[in-house]
Amino acid sequence: MERTIAQVRAYTVRGGGADYHDRSGYHWIDDHIATPMSVYPEYRRSRQSFGLNVLGTLVVEIEADDGTTGFAVTTAGEIGAWIVEKHLSRFLEGRPVTDIERIWDQMYRSTLFYGRRGVVLNAISGVDLALYDLLGRLRGEPVHALLGGPVRDELVFYATGSRPDAARELGFIGGKMPLHHGPAEGEVGMRRNLAELADMRERVGEDFWLMWDCWMSLDVDYATRLAQRAADYGLKWIEEALIPDDYWGYAQLKRQVPTGMLVTAGEHEATRWGFRQLLETGVDIVQPDVGWCGGITELVKISALADAHGALVVPHGSSVYSYHFVVTRTNSPFAEFLMMHETAEEVVPMFSPLLLGEPVPENGRLRVPDRPGFGVELNPEVERIRPFTH
Repeated sequence: MERTIAQVRAYTVRGGGADYHDRSGYHWIDDHIATPMSVYPEYRRSRQSFGLNVLGTLVVEIEADDGTTGFAVTTAGEIGAWIVEKHLSRFLEGRPVTDIERIWDQMYRSTLFYGRRGVVLNAISGVDLALYDLLGRLRGEPVHALLGGPVRDELVFYATGSRPDAARELGFIGGKMPLHHGPAEGEVGMRRNLAELADMRERVGEDFWLMWDCWMSLDVDYATRLAQRAADYGLKWIEEALIPDDYWGYAQLKRQVPTGMLVTAGEHEATRWGFRQLLETGVDIVQPDVGWCGGITELVKISALADAHGALVVPHGSSVYSYHFVVTRTNSPFAEFLMMHETAEEVVPMFSPLLLGEPVPENGRLRVPDRPGFGVELNPEVERIRPFTH
């Protein structure tokens, strides 16, 4: 019997560290990381100072007519909850659970006049991921089986965090560091960046990958000079050096980086149309976040487009929501693990404490679980608030 969607619910999360963008006390993820706001001295020390944590977590639940419920987590907060409950729900309730393509298309087309990227695509992504979770639970299959099945036995990971030396000891294949100083900090900041890279290269040796996450903070001139000087220390790639809309700058940067150094981007890009523009610049790796780019439905299309351009797809973070996808794609040969430990010295689940059963790599590797859906559950001890109903 074909199951239909009975109800869509959207929640925000209160406290308890459930939103990984909202960390109290010291945390490497908020420690003087170069950003587009680094041009203003008063906003250099902390990304939270200019509002990185204002949106908060969005939890989307979709219940089928037999009571089976799927869910997903993304970053969209109360704004996203409003969009899901007040707008997107009309395209789901009463529809077959299997109508995923039609639902996605209607959500996207109906929000074009105020969406296309950003929080609207985050909300669409949350709905799409919850649909895949629900379909997997109804069929008793993991999401990776719905996507055609694994192409490898296990995932291998690089780690993103402030301690690549610790990541090496934990078995990861590489370490991606946050860039701490942007163009507004001049030559002094440039020298500090390079000194940090040189020190880390000495700690990890020659064969361990080192990368820089620039988080949209640079211009083409600074990024080029940084890449050229970083080549002496074997930098594998320079990531998201420019703002997402500067496609022309990415094309120029790709031409100017040292031979063998990769240019990567896409964490803050969305949809196949945005990634088409980015891929045409010649970037080597695209890094969509499955919770922001349009969900699994859109990530499949982005991946096929990247494959046709000869580019790899290595999604940004996203834990189980990425793992089930990456294990099914030959052009996603490794995955990212965000080190959410406050000093990046231990492996801890990305979405803790919100998710129960969230798998983490051991010795830098992970066999994706075969539990139905995405294989995780919501922690009943984390308070959820449904701010809107329809």
